[in-house]
Amino acid sequence: MQIFVNTPFSEPLRKVLKQQLPAGHSVFFKDEWPEAEQRAAFQQSQVILGNPPAEWLAAAPPALKYWQLESAGFDKYTKLNLPSVAVCNLADYFSIPCAETIVAGIMAFYRGLEELTLLKAEKRWVGGPIRFRLNLLTGKRVVILGAGSIGQSVKKMLSGFDCTVNMVARSHPSADIHSPKELLEVLPQTDLVINCLPGAAKGFFTAQMIDALPNTAVFANIGRGNTVDEAALILALQEKRLAGAVLDVTEVEPLPEDNPLWEMSNVILTQHTGGGQVSEDEGKITFFVKNFQRFLKNQALENQIDLSRGY
Repeated sequence: MQIFVNTPFSEPLRKVLKQQLPAGHSVFFKDEWPEAEQRAAFQQSQVILGNPPAEWLAAAPPALKYWQLESAGFDKYTKLNLPSVAVCNLADYFSIPCAETIVAGIMAFYRGLEELTLLKAEKRWVGGPIRFRLNLLTGKRVVILGAGSIGQSVKKMLSGFDCTVNMVARSHPSADIHSPKELLEVLPQTDLVINCLPGAAKGFFTAQMIDALPNTAVFANIGRGNTVDEAALILALQEKRLAGAVLDVTEVEPLPEDNPLWEMSNVILTQHTGGGQVSEDEGKITFFVKNFQRFLKNQALENQIDLSRGY
């Protein structure tokens, strides 16, 4: 099979990928070839690794059988019609780093670490007065939006903080809340909302839901920026109807310079780095090789998704 690799791996990692693949397969690395030849090679491939331009798949390669995304999200591909193609994402692969990022951001917010870091840069000692403004994650009443692998990892981490956790999902067996109506009933007694929803849940967390939260609540987002009414969130933060926000994602990325979130002292921005780790690309290769071998043996694939359903 010809494997088209859209991901811009380093030269050493390209060699690693070639070494780990079963014999008899050719690899075409997109950025090794002139632009004029890339599309032709793409059309001749049976396997794709990475996230090619969506327009390339509008007329998908006729022999395409297996596509491994290099991301958890796949919003830009949900309108594609690829019924005979096995498509997998990397949701499980990114779940732990995403969970660690959002829990770290929440703890940084509660414990004042961003303010203290800024004071360090200014070489200014404040100390005492800050102590009495600090909060605890321990014992918080938490709602997690989404019961997928990232939400499950977040829940597991929060178990060490004796939090009361309710998960929101339409039909997932581990969910406690299954509808917007049920969620609205719980939000007034919620300290912390952690959004782990995929882009397919566009606009799920509405202005009404934001308004239902107490003014001591914190909103955190490690899902997708389009799943929350960002304008309503910003207004609630400006008017102190929310204590703060921890945002790995925003509706528009990169975040425009004139967006008010940049200047809010009660907002922590982690700039969509949530899934990152030092060995990220090595892990993508390992995951792809194992899943590709499963594909060749007609075994169940890890993280197989349905583009039309958005999950």
